[in-house]
Amino acid sequence: METAVLGGGCFWCLEAVFEQVLGVESVKSGYCGGKKPNPSYSEVCEGHTGHVEVVEINFNPASIMFSDLLRIFFAIHDPTTLNRQGNDVGSQYRSAIFYQTPEQQHEADEVIAELGRQQIWDAPIITQVVPAQPFYPAEGYHRQYFRTHPEQAYCSVVVAPKVARFRKRFAPLLKAEYR
Repeated sequence: METAVLGGGCFWCLEAVFEQVLGVESVKSGYCGGKKPNPSYSEVCEGHTGHVEVVEINFNPASIMFSDLLRIFFAIHDPTTLNRQGNDVGSQYRSAIFYQTPEQQHEADEVIAELGRQQIWDAPIITQVVPAQPFYPAEGYHRQYFRTHPEQAYCSVVVAPKVARFRKRFAPLLKAEYR
């Protein structure tokens, strides 16, 4: 098993997508990259801790490569906006990859360069690629939020369309129960 830690906007969106990916064993929402140990959601949202809303993904590299996880990651958020994803604004929503190994750093740099050459976006990718830092799990009510609250307004307006686009574009990478 390997671990990936990714931040790309609200962790509800990321968790909802990555829990459906073949080879992903678990996904946890949480916080990474800040100064304060074990921050709360409200502290992170205030913007003073420096943390990013992230997901910690435990995956089997024999079933899915880190670079494939990154391609999904870049397809489900806008890596060209600083401290913003749609209407979610603040440094906690910045795009970040917290690499766990030198190999992950290299793969992240390669995928970013590849996507840059493809000129998918009108602006350059500004995703931070930074060394692993302590991961702090989010409060329990954030876990599997989309799955347990699909009718909630944010989930139906923001998360559900992202999940639908992911499922259409990456259908071969879906776990059997999501096909």
